[in-house]
Amino acid sequence: MNASAAVPKQRKPDWIRVKAPVSEGYHQTRRLMRELNLATVCEEAACPNIGECWTKKHATVMILGDTCTRACAFCNVKTGMPRAVDPLEPEHVATAAAELGLEHIVVTSVDRDDLPDGGARQFVKVIEALRKRTPSTTIEILTPDFRNKSEAAVDAIVEAGPDVYNHNLETVPRLYPTIRPGARYYASLRLLESVKRKAPNIFTKSGLMVGLGEQRLEVHQVMDDMRSAGVDFLTMGQYLQPTPRHAKVQEFVTPKAFDAYAAIARAKGFLLVAASPLTRSSYHAGDDFRKMKEARLAQLERLNG
Repeated sequence: MNASAAVPKQRKPDWIRVKAPVSEGYHQTRRLMRELNLATVCEEAACPNIGECWTKKHATVMILGDTCTRACAFCNVKTGMPRAVDPLEPEHVATAAAELGLEHIVVTSVDRDDLPDGGARQFVKVIEALRKRTPSTTIEILTPDFRNKSEAAVDAIVEAGPDVYNHNLETVPRLYPTIRPGARYYASLRLLESVKRKAPNIFTKSGLMVGLGEQRLEVHQVMDDMRSAGVDFLTMGQYLQPTPRHAKVQEFVTPKAFDAYAAIARAKGFLLVAASPLTRSSYHAGDDFRKMKEARLAQLERLNG
């Protein structure tokens, strides 16, 4: 018996199957990213929603190159020694936002532990370029943890004034050594808490993957930790194994279980919760941003009674 026959291939349930991307909108978005020499997390992380999002000309730009200095067990982005930071990248991101007519843009990055500031200055330059080129576009950033960098790195991004600051906890603390070995759970929590403390008007957001072997009560505890850090918006989605060398899926969580998690999260006080098998950090991000603004206004109205 050969090795491949010894390990049965996991069959995905019907609720997480998606159609292959074939639309003209998808191909137009892909061409634009190539012309501007921009990487996207949609491609690099093998997002299952790429066909739907790119058809609508929504793409999550991944700055600071396509090579990460870490090797998380869940992530499909390649690991190695990254190239030098591209000084034209901020203007290219702003051009992409203008060409696509984006009302809301999500900008993320690889981890750049090789840079003194972890790449924070490039985030600032991208925000500044977007504010100049497409001032009506709302900006959501999804940053790494800037572990072992000066607190000034995060401060600089906060001062640049994104509309949403997202940093994903990804999984429960017990699984960090195997799933997210280069990160530290409480360091990520402190980052989120710091952003909210320094800029209460910036929406904060964090995400979890499930299906990695976490327990239900562990997920509830992470929700509590997020709320203690002032996180406004929780996203939860099913982990999908991108290649055989990545962490295996331990469970395909049902839509009913996601609904139960969402109900508990709302009861814990999140402004907004997005929880489903196909939910990802930037999935429907523009619509969700509008919902968060509406939820905050309703909250203020209740408080002012």
